[in-house]
Amino acid sequence: MLVATPIGNLGDLSPRALAALRDADAVLCEDSRVTGGLLSRQGVAATMIPLHDHNEAAQAPRAGERFALVSDAGTPLVSDPGYRLVRAAIEAGVMVSAIPGPNAAVMALSLSGLPPHPFLFLGFLPAKAGPRAAEVGRLRQVERAGLSATLVFYEAPHRLAEALAALAEGLGADRPAAVARELTKRFEEVRRGALGDLAAHYATAEARGEICIVVGPAPLEEAGEGELDAALRAAFAAGLSLRDAAASVAEATGLKRRDVYRRALELGGEAG
Repeated sequence: MLVATPIGNLGDLSPRALAALRDADAVLCEDSRVTGGLLSRQGVAATMIPLHDHNEAAQAPRAGERFALVSDAGTPLVSDPGYRLVRAAIEAGVMVSAIPGPNAAVMALSLSGLPPHPFLFLGFLPAKAGPRAAEVGRLRQVERAGLSATLVFYEAPHRLAEALAALAEGLGADRPAAVARELTKRFEEVRRGALGDLAAHYATAEARGEICIVVGPAPLEEAGEGELDAALRAAFAAGLSLRDAAASVAEATGLKRRDVYRRALELGGEAG
């Protein structure tokens, strides 16, 4: 059983989650000190088994046992260990279920004021400057290829300013964004603004607590004639009809459908 736990406010532990922790033969957790504190405050005595990247493969599910998998905070597997264990359980025919609950990424997305769907959760950016810049550059390339989604990241407080600066440089200082921290806690804060402005603010302002960065989708960019023709030819090669090819390429590029359809007609004539 995958059990979501509070991301800050202990009142967010659901009755179902509490019952599952009480009934489990063992609780698999990232850090027994963190989970032990949560369990003791709820009056739960449970066997805890640490689960992390180095021992996850060895924690194979055993028939007849009821395991509860938790992370230090929030929904298991979301930037936390557990994926390989869940895959092993599925392959072994062990039933896997989940008790939903708190999730910082989804909460930050909801509070950001940015388009909620589609969104892409990317976890943590690389900690070092070079790999971080390269990763942001790859994201920008994917956006230029047609991705238009709100981006959600987790970040450590001591790297927030550097991460925002890298995002502003790679994705554009004017991109709308939000920084959400201390979610569900007493000092919860969501600061909204352009990436450049947020980077400038946190270059001097101290950030504390668990942090989410939400970045609005890339603005639609008009494709050049060569890109448009290449996209249409690829759609034709994939077997799409002229009408469907034009609709698909127009949606991907942000161009007006009638203009794309007109060019598709021209290319259709050339092909004939």
